Amino acid sequence: MDIVHEDRGRGGLFAYGEGSDRAELTYSPAGLQNSLVFDHTYVPEHLRGQGIAEKLVERGVAYAREKGMSVVPACSYVRTLFARHPERYADVAVREEKPFGRV
Repeated sequence: MDIVHEDRGRGGLFAYGEGSDRAELTYSPAGLQNSLVFDHTYVPEHLRGQGIAEKLVERGVAYAREKGMSVVPACSYVRTLFARHPERYADVAVREEKPFGRV
């Protein structure tokens, strides 16, 4: 699967396909030093169920690792994937802290 990386200065994306067949994982820099926010995944309906979103996340995580960065899983898909496979992502995942005073 040919996934391309587009660096857009303050953020970027990983993409597979073209036009109406284009799937994407977008990211932006986090407020935390050396962290990326994976904020959105999109796979066209007719391409869903083929593992494309997971492959985009894998490529994004590989990029973060190459750069020595961590990942804030803001996208619900990415959060779910990180939760299902903590052994794969524990080294890069930024864990959400509970606000003070809450249980």
